Amino acid sequence: MAVRVLGIDPGLTRCGVGVVDVEPDRTARLVDVVVLRSPADLDTPRRLARIADGLEAILEEHRPQAVALERVFARSDVSTIMGTAQISGVAMLIAARRALPVALHTPSEVKAAITGYGRADKKQVGAMVARILGLEAVPKPADAADALALAICHAWRTGGAAGAAIQDAPAQAEASSLTPAQRAWLAAERSAAVSGAARRLKE
Repeated sequence: MAVRVLGIDPGLTRCGVGVVDVEPDRTARLVDVVVLRSPADLDTPRRLARIADGLEAILEEHRPQAVALERVFARSDVSTIMGTAQISGVAMLIAARRALPVALHTPSEVKAAITGYGRADKKQVGAMVARILGLEAVPKPADAADALALAICHAWRTGGAAGAAIQDAPAQAEASSLTPAQRAWLAAERSAAVSGAARRLKE
């Protein structure tokens, strides 16, 4: 039985959203792909609301069984990271309210799953997404192809709905390339998750 996964490449100006059905034999089929946009001349709350409305509509229409998001890393300017993180939070909230499992995948994990090479460029990823889905052309803009790659990656790595908890630990290859600050942040995240689980067990 196919699993339906919604992949989200988060961004405040452009948010890629892709939906795929993936069979147990890893055959993948495109269901829908779209890039949600919010104009820069709106204030941030209204931009977030516009993207949120689009995500809600897509979730309502396609009813995925799992949601896959790109893990945010502070590798570019602060304004870009802030918008990406804000949309990620919005997406996770919407998914949680629908009791959908959410998984976070690093760019390296996605590239390795789709192309077999963790340092593949966007052109390579797009070409493989088109091949996997049997498309005549690469989905554009790149946000669209990235969202589909996330969805396919998640289905292939976890079986879709399996592993309902948010995946906090990146692949070892990705972790080894992190800055000391990023490694400290991930360690703090894991520690908080463990502490939270311990508290729940005691309740």
